Amino acid sequence: MFGGGGMNPRKMKQMMKQMGIDVTELDAEEVIIKTAETELRFSDPQVTRMDAQGQETYQIIGEPTETDRTGLESGSEPESASASQADSSTEGIPQEDVALVAERASVTQEDAREALNTTNGDLAAAIAELE
Repeated sequence: MFGGGGMNPRKMKQMMKQMGIDVTELDAEEVIIKTAETELRFSDPQVTRMDAQGQETYQIIGEPTETDRTGLESGSEPESASASQADSSTEGIPQEDVALVAERASVTQEDAREALNTTNGDLAAAIAELE
């Protein structure tokens, strides 16, 4: 942003403060950027938030891993392992949702999946139906 190649970091911070730019380091564990075609995952990135006159800007420093998303249905998440894909139903109900409903309603995963299918994936409605 600024050509402060040899400038003292303390002086640079002071100048930015005078210009009304607030810089904050965020302790991020992971950053995910999703586009229609790809997903970029930054594990353990350096993230800086700059607030200049009410406009927030984020800077991410790190090496991303890139995943292709072109074969996914809209609104679905990429599966990380083939075992997860085998556990997913053909109706598109994520295994995590099935497990959550089964746990909350104290029923089997098959009953939870059936309730989710009848409620079109609505977690709250599925739990209410099973209770």
